Amino acid sequence: MAAPPAGRAAAGRPAEPSAPQQTLSPADGLAQLSFLVYGILERRAREHDLSMIQIRLLGVLRDRRPTMNELARLLDLDKSSVTGLVDRAERRGLVARVPSTADRRSVLVTLTDHGRSLVSDRAARFEADMSLLLERLEPADRDVLSGLISRLLVAYAADHGIDLFATIDTDIPPAGG
Repeated sequence: MAAPPAGRAAAGRPAEPSAPQQTLSPADGLAQLSFLVYGILERRAREHDLSMIQIRLLGVLRDRRPTMNELARLLDLDKSSVTGLVDRAERRGLVARVPSTADRRSVLVTLTDHGRSLVSDRAARFEADMSLLLERLEPADRDVLSGLISRLLVAYAADHGIDLFATIDTDIPPAGG
């Protein structure tokens, strides 16, 4: 049996990685990679009739309970846009507003049980999508890529006063679903 042509895979297997004939500039490569990843995220969002900004909201709330002002900063949106976004997610039973124990004038936004279940499912499916994409790289290259992406994003977040590794305050009870 003949091998598949270069760049094409036998049925059921990913194509063998081949050396690119040309190398993209960092800007072009990152832009094209962002379009690819965005498309995969968008497909997963559509499965639950979610917009990309709703996916971003749920992603932020996966591991933190911000105030509305913090949420606006994390999503880089004005507060009125965040209010509408949270209102719509709340009507769908995905998020809830809970009183802040630190400041009675503030409310925190948190995932409901339903929202957490949806986020967990979407994250697992997206992780599988990305794993399939990254199978084209050798394990050592995946490790290098992961390290570079982490350094870049942590530095960018720190420059903008965001802790990428912030976690939910366990003193706040979770919202019901």
